[in-house]
Amino acid sequence: MNVPTSRKFVDLSLSIGESESEVVPVQVRYFSHREGAEQMGQIFGLNADDLPGKLGWAGEEVRMITHAGTHMDAPWHYGPVSQDRPARTIDEVPLEWCYGPGVALDFCSLEEGKEISVDDLRSALHNIDYQLQPGDILLLQTGAARWWGDKSYPDRGVGLGGEATLWLIEQGIRIIGTDSWGLDRPFSYMRSEFQRTGNVSCIWPSHYAGRSKEYCQIEKLTNLDLLPPRGFMVACFPIKVAKASAGWTRVVAMFHD
Repeated sequence: MNVPTSRKFVDLSLSIGESESEVVPVQVRYFSHREGAEQMGQIFGLNADDLPGKLGWAGEEVRMITHAGTHMDAPWHYGPVSQDRPARTIDEVPLEWCYGPGVALDFCSLEEGKEISVDDLRSALHNIDYQLQPGDILLLQTGAARWWGDKSYPDRGVGLGGEATLWLIEQGIRIIGTDSWGLDRPFSYMRSEFQRTGNVSCIWPSHYAGRSKEYCQIEKLTNLDLLPPRGFMVACFPIKVAKASAGWTRVVAMFHD
């Protein structure tokens, strides 16, 4: 007889709302139940006070970009072509990419603004005695999540390098997630290096890697510190915004308790 096992769920997504950490502001207008009653009165031709408790429905009106909150970037975000074919938009991302074994790597000890290299990835994988498998969903903990809610959040954490991104894709990884504002290093560090060297290759290398090899990335994750390095599953299905470069995503980790 099979004995049911308990399963633990860990929410890796931020709540979408107004925050100092959003570079492009999120605006939420909340409609109270009383306002809902007035709306229903107009729709149904009745007196709002005649509704049960003199109350109707509640509702919200949200104004934000597709890159607000926890979201998935589609290959279209990186450019019009990915892997020598038209880049997929978020509504074209294969569902099978969005569910698979999770692997969480901790890079919180790296100096802020550092670029994660192939050697850094290999070392982190060696430390957890694991070799990446095709279909794994890789989650990178940078330490940036603890700054969510603060204006400095976009400049926190570390980022993946272009060579490292391509190496991961070559291992069969299609989804890479991070708890920082972007998968690349914070903009301030990339800008500083460019001003110092004049080398444009230091700008957005991880994103641009998606033009030659197709992959998706998840940005602004949270609660990665609650995960084991491996032994869990990840579901990360993005909202199907038509022909969009990104979609808001409820990312959930699941593992046996």
